[in-house]
Amino acid sequence: MKRLSYLLAVAGIATGLLAGMGTGMAQDRSNRGDRGRGNWDPEQMRQRMMDRVKDQLEITNEVEWRAVEPLVSKVLEARRENMATGIGAMGRGFMGRGPTGGPPGGDRNADRGRGFFGAPSAEAQALEKAIESKASNNELKTAMANYRAARKAKADALTQAQNDLRKVLSVRQEAIAVANGWLD
Repeated sequence: MKRLSYLLAVAGIATGLLAGMGTGMAQDRSNRGDRGRGNWDPEQMRQRMMDRVKDQLEITNEVEWRAVEPLVSKVLEARRENMATGIGAMGRGFMGRGPTGGPPGGDRNADRGRGFFGAPSAEAQALEKAIESKASNNELKTAMANYRAARKAKADALTQAQNDLRKVLSVRQEAIAVANGWLD
């Protein structure tokens, strides 16, 4: 129950952020006269995010930042990958979708897996396919085992990335990282 509440809270926060971002971007485009996708640059967005992390961790020394930045990036990427696994599983029956997670009567792959958290893993797709095709118990058990192993590998990668980052942070920086959700 706690996990479901956590996932719903994360989904709600992400939805709110995306809705606010969309409104702001639409207003910005209308002010500039842009139409369509505009000049959105994911690398520029990543750089702004990393600049905020650098400021929050109170790092002013560029040499120190060059050592810390790849570790922070690794943690954030591992956290995103970890969340993608959980969000993919939440798609079932969520937000007006049909019983298998897709739109009622429609192609569920047309609107899934291309969102904020990236594409679902091959193991998640295999499990969904096994469920949809009403696979045998043995096939379902195999698909579940593979999915669980992939989730565990992602969780282990996140733990390792967090441990690596923790080793280079001061106690104050670690506290800031914990408060921001980068470290557990």
